Amino acid sequence: MCGIAGIMAADGAAVDERTLASLAEALAHRGPDGRGIYRQDGVGLVHTRLAIIDLLTGDQPLVGPDGLALVANGEIYNHVELREELAGVAFATGSDCEPPLALYQRHGLDFSARLRGMYAIALHDRRRRRLVLCRDPFGIKPLYYAETAGAFVFASELQAILATGLVARQLRREARDELLNLQFTTGAETMFAGIRRLLPGEIIAVEAGRIVERRRLDALPEGGCDHRDKADALSELDRVMMESVLLHQRSDVPYGMFLSGGIDSSVLLALMARLNPRPVLAFTARFPGAAVPDESAHARQVAEAAGAEHVEVDVGEGDFWSLLPAIAERVDDPVADYAVLPTYKLAAEARRSVKVILSGEGGDELFGGYGRYRGAMRPWPLTRPMRRRSHFAGLGVLRDESMAWRAAYAEVDRRERHRPGRTPLQVAQAVDCADWLPNDLLVKLDRCLMAHGIEGRVPFLDPMVAALAYRLPDGMKVHRQLGKWLLRSWLARILPISKPFSRKRGFTVPVEEWIARRPHLGGLLAAQPGIQEICRPGSVQALFRQPDKRTGFAAWTLLFYALWHRSHVAGLKPQGDVFETLSSKG
Repeated sequence: MCGIAGIMAADGAAVDERTLASLAEALAHRGPDGRGIYRQDGVGLVHTRLAIIDLLTGDQPLVGPDGLALVANGEIYNHVELREELAGVAFATGSDCEPPLALYQRHGLDFSARLRGMYAIALHDRRRRRLVLCRDPFGIKPLYYAETAGAFVFASELQAILATGLVARQLRREARDELLNLQFTTGAETMFAGIRRLLPGEIIAVEAGRIVERRRLDALPEGGCDHRDKADALSELDRVMMESVLLHQRSDVPYGMFLSGGIDSSVLLALMARLNPRPVLAFTARFPGAAVPDESAHARQVAEAAGAEHVEVDVGEGDFWSLLPAIAERVDDPVADYAVLPTYKLAAEARRSVKVILSGEGGDELFGGYGRYRGAMRPWPLTRPMRRRSHFAGLGVLRDESMAWRAAYAEVDRRERHRPGRTPLQVAQAVDCADWLPNDLLVKLDRCLMAHGIEGRVPFLDPMVAALAYRLPDGMKVHRQLGKWLLRSWLARILPISKPFSRKRGFTVPVEEWIARRPHLGGLLAAQPGIQEICRPGSVQALFRQPDKRTGFAAWTLLFYALWHRSHVAGLKPQGDVFETLSSKG
């Protein structure tokens, strides 16, 4: 995993070295092991390397025949198999990212359809005077771009594009309102006017600084549910998950995993324990002294049963106040998801021992884990629309309490409902895979781990796993009011101490509890310019005087937004902890 960036000048002029240097500096944390720069024919490419595979010869940019050059962020897990298929190709390195060069030569813009992995790739085709960008179908790896008057610019993080000065820090009100009400933003548009996301699975061709062609690979298979019996489904699940975890463990550096004690991470642990001769290194967050449910004791039992080396990482109130400004600075594409705190702290601890972490993102979306899916399955008129209400509703805090923030999300819902053969549950899963998964969960994982130079891998988000899981009968996903029924059934056989059929209390970070102890924070928060723009006078202070679950979550959202706004809109560096940062004038 690395950082990539680049520019194509609209007029073909040589790219300014200082601009490329600014991109490289902005992405230095993503690639502490090396830096490469390429300049040819009005195109510049930047690569900052986190060395995971082919430590000696895998530096980028990779340059191939016919004037092709490539930079990539991510891992191509089937690179060994691709090399075997590409008989006759003389590879110059052992890099997992070299086979895409040969695939592009043979298949043009369809080359990414043969890749199994997580990736954001930029390829310069000198012969065609073309720049090609592509992103994996689930959007595991990020990629952003902007078309300016004089150039096309792209980068792994949108803050790197802002650092060039080619795009103004102009906040989009629509995206801001989505963030406040949804916790994340949707679609191709970002928080900043002029900067867009390359969508999951999207492939674009750029000539003379302008996009001339678009294609897209779907992450989820077409059609409705397959009809299969449970025994067959369990056997196939074991096969595809074993293969996916085996591929995701391909690495020339040490790896471990995040263990919450829930279904998804317990499945990964069971599979890793089966595949590894040495104890798996598993990291678990716990919240000592907090009133929220604590699953760390259960995770410890699961780890012991699997023979894992278990590391418990305490996440406390002090961490919340001290780390949050730095986290908000790193999460440039903002997600107001309080799981950023334990993810960031776990990554800092894991970096002492490993450079790769396997994590369970995607299990809920593919196997039907969320409680909201049960609502989607109810017959009309009992069906519940997803994300129908903001946690700010009725609190009298926001100046604009309209429902306009739901428009883009509702459009995705309408689009997915028109695909033939899908059940209401499959529609709900597809909606989550379109935006919630790539724009909240995967952004959180990417930024929190890359802040510490760690690669995050997600074995559930594999095309073979998705092909099985998404087309399972609804009853193998949600059964007896429990989601992930097939996963639970498999886990009950393989690791019964995980108690997969017991109702989990869920992963909760006690941010409301911590915020409730600091009522004076309301006045400090209300004084922030970003908050004054969106909140009614006096409402923020009142929010902090009436602590409960709803008001506490609203307070958390405003706190994260204020810190994010200060870093990425005002352009100010964090100054110590939350209180010092919000009190600082510069």
